[in-house]
Amino acid sequence: MLNTAIKAARRAGSIINRAAQNIDILTVTQKAANDYVSEVDHEAERVIIRVIHETYPNHSILAEESGASGNSEYEWIIDPLDGTTNFLHGFPHYAVSIALRHKGVLSQAVIYDPIRNELFTASRGRGAYLNDHRMRVSKRTKLQGCLLGTGFPYKEFSGIDNYLAMLKDLAGKTSGIRRAGAATLDLAYVAAGRLDGFWEFGLAPWDMAAGSLLITEAGGLVGDFLGNSGYLESGNIVAGNPKLFSQLIQSLAPYLGDRLKK
Repeated sequence: MLNTAIKAARRAGSIINRAAQNIDILTVTQKAANDYVSEVDHEAERVIIRVIHETYPNHSILAEESGASGNSEYEWIIDPLDGTTNFLHGFPHYAVSIALRHKGVLSQAVIYDPIRNELFTASRGRGAYLNDHRMRVSKRTKLQGCLLGTGFPYKEFSGIDNYLAMLKDLAGKTSGIRRAGAATLDLAYVAAGRLDGFWEFGLAPWDMAAGSLLITEAGGLVGDFLGNSGYLESGNIVAGNPKLFSQLIQSLAPYLGDRLKK
């Protein structure tokens, strides 16, 4: 199943790389304010689903562009191109994300960066890898000196004040915060130790599923803003190595408000 996900991700990555040479002629539509989708998103998603169904025709699909289909204990969670806005601007930070959930438990994960040809993979209980090299989360023990990743609200701004308060607080405690615009790849970077931690709210399951398994298999922790396991349902996620995870939770807690306490 992992090999199927890898095959699908690489096929989608080839489509994305070809399209990146001719961004100006792509058909782009706006799903909502500041939320864009291109013909590349759709084509990459169709290829991913086709590859999966060639081997597993009865498995369910939960994909960003086409939604949910099928009724199976196996569910593939797909983001064909996370970071579409980056892609459309030629900003080189976007990825393909594919995860498999079996009976509600994440079991396989692939995140593929087609620009750098970096393949992040994980199977439950078997560790996480970057291009066949074992990944581990960072070993830093304090927020001071850490590099964190996050994502700004860009569609729905009701929690912007909470977010800015979090940003202000953590900016003063760390060596830096990055907002690169593709949560799937940011989570992969936490698993690889390139980022020490990450937080964001308002995400979709396909933004988090593969990355969260990568992190846990690389020795890290993932949870919602209270440190619990409901992040795929709430859309609110915090991730980091075991030493920093609790410190991030504590730092974010004063700024959550009732809406984000999940």
